[in-house]
Amino acid sequence: MLRNMQELKSYTIAATDGDVGELTDAYFDDQSWVVRYMVIKTGAWLTSRNVLISPYAVQHADWASKRLSLSLTRDQLKNSPDIDTKKPVSRQHEMEYADYYAYPYYWGTGGYWGMGCICR
Repeated sequence: MLRNMQELKSYTIAATDGDVGELTDAYFDDQSWVVRYMVIKTGAWLTSRNVLISPYAVQHADWASKRLSLSLTRDQLKNSPDIDTKKPVSRQHEMEYADYYAYPYYWGTGGYWGMGCICR
């Protein structure tokens, strides 16, 4: 099902061990027009830090309660690589991010987690 990113803004984001913040923005791939990363504002528990979340981490979407559940813990998010969400994401940062979460790279492989479906 397709969703409008504007509709998803302010959805509650839940880690496996508790709520972590809300969705505030997204990074799109400018060639294939898929969401590469979602920006999560963490709130007071992590000094209002913004973190990037890959759609690969979304386990479940509860559209009625406006909630996205992740396959990540709060500690994983707390210790995730820092990102300046006011700038484009560099390939170097993407590699650091993917390595941190042990995600496959989506570039140069025929499109892991970006060509319309996520296969895990």
